[in-house]
Amino acid sequence: MFSILKPLLFNLDPETAHDLAIKSLKYNPFPSKMFEVEDEEMLNIELFGKIFPNPIGLAAGFDKSAEAYNSLFKLGFGFVEIGTVTPLIQFGNPKPRVFRLEDDQALINRLGFNNDGSETVKKRIETNMPSSLLGINIGPNKDTENMTDDFLKCAEIFFPIGDYITINISSPNTEGLRNFHEEEALKKLLSKINDIREKSNYNKYFLLKVSPDLEKKQIQGIINLILEYKIDGVILTNTTNKNRENLVDSNSKEKGGLSGKPIKDISTEYVKIFYNELKGKIPIIGVGGVDSGQSAFEKIAAGASAVQLYTGLIYKGPNVVKEIKKDLIEILKDKGFKNINEAVGSASN
Repeated sequence: MFSILKPLLFNLDPETAHDLAIKSLKYNPFPSKMFEVEDEEMLNIELFGKIFPNPIGLAAGFDKSAEAYNSLFKLGFGFVEIGTVTPLIQFGNPKPRVFRLEDDQALINRLGFNNDGSETVKKRIETNMPSSLLGINIGPNKDTENMTDDFLKCAEIFFPIGDYITINISSPNTEGLRNFHEEEALKKLLSKINDIREKSNYNKYFLLKVSPDLEKKQIQGIINLILEYKIDGVILTNTTNKNRENLVDSNSKEKGGLSGKPIKDISTEYVKIFYNELKGKIPIIGVGGVDSGQSAFEKIAAGASAVQLYTGLIYKGPNVVKEIKKDLIEILKDKGFKNINEAVGSASN
């Protein structure tokens, strides 16, 4: 079906096609049994106090305002992350702001955290309870006077209802946001986040989403602070605003964050670096270029306990999750692993 629809969708502006997909998904068009696979119990993982049915998640950025997550679970995702959500409604950057790089199997976006705002999103979730595991990605408004306060506002609003909260310090499309990769700014933020964690007796889980455009010194500083403040997990990585050298598509000169196949190896290298430094103390979610069982396995073998995709869904359609799960199970069997947990970090040991 997607092979028929794809040319029609790709004739539309990328953001128009995306909005159409979200509207269609609201009507729960797919029976979940369509996306089940044999031996899926091999993919069960325990993270953040929950059993995930499989380690394949949808990255933030697709369902920005929590409009379609229960339909997305039906596609076979083990978990879905909504957002990025800001305290107040935000319309984002001027259009056009999303570009397909078909020759590179990639996207460039400079959306700018467009979303319906924290209170609207919270009400949607409370009136349409998630049928599976839901992460909530939070960030600051563009014109805020204090980014740290914006993170704290969203954390306060969402920690009672999300299975985990992702602190997004790494979008390249919000000026000043990546300054939180610097030690003093991140220390201040994580210290205040920990005050909120204390209120929940540490029963709620906070993750940090990191940029792929860091210096070695920054990487080590972030790892040290993750351990010091006992952050529950790290997502590696966000989009890159570098690494354009080998792109061939005519849209490759557009400004914004690059996602998809061109950042696959970059993000996997980050997974390996963080895994070796963290020594399994904190789970890693790998994201960037995941669109097959093999690309998912590479990140898991590098040290990711779970993976996320977004661009792969755009290019391969709703059946991509089923195909990834099926191929991943075959890879595990071929390599002699009894379950996905045995494979985590197997290439980094």
